[in-house]
Amino acid sequence: MHGWSGAVRFAGVAVAAAGVLVAAGAITYAVAEDGSADTPTAGSADAGFARDMAVHHQQAVEMSYIVRDRTKDVEVRRLAYDIAQTQANQRGMLLGWLDLWGLPKVSADPPMTWMGMGDMPSAGEGSLMPGMATDSEMKKLGTLNGKQAEVFYLRLMTEHHRGGIHMAKGCVDKCTVGVEKRLAQGMVDAQQSEIDLMAGMLKERGAKPGS
Repeated sequence: MHGWSGAVRFAGVAVAAAGVLVAAGAITYAVAEDGSADTPTAGSADAGFARDMAVHHQQAVEMSYIVRDRTKDVEVRRLAYDIAQTQANQRGMLLGWLDLWGLPKVSADPPMTWMGMGDMPSAGEGSLMPGMATDSEMKKLGTLNGKQAEVFYLRLMTEHHRGGIHMAKGCVDKCTVGVEKRLAQGMVDAQQSEIDLMAGMLKERGAKPGS
């Protein structure tokens, strides 16, 4: 049963996510000043994180819109909408920074090369980085309905967030542009809160994060 306690838990996550968005309100402009003295290079951690996380975020947005069409559950639809809006906003900023720096949005280097993980084998089928769903998993999500869709989405998004947190922590450690490091830390905090929230939502549905 999804009651008041679930709403309270979600409110906490919404506040955390809103904090990231509010802090990022002028970030696209601010990053130009913050990095003006030493613009990142195409092979830098700053550029690599912006490129890779933009791709990672795009799948989360797609996944979230799929599940909103597969269930009428208010709690899941609200979470999916929040994730889609937050990550679409952040993706726009990441790509905007690359424009400001005059850097390409794609690279010939494998994903996560900036983290020293460019030779890591991917899961294939569209799963280019840790946590990303495969093409088959994305198609499966689009065939499920109701509780089955909710559980599968929550499991996929939990893994997606874990991969995103891993990358964001890499930027916190390696990036040099202050506002980008702060956004990355905000991603870590907000996505961990959402992982905790989704664990509770899965438990309410008699499921666990794993398969």
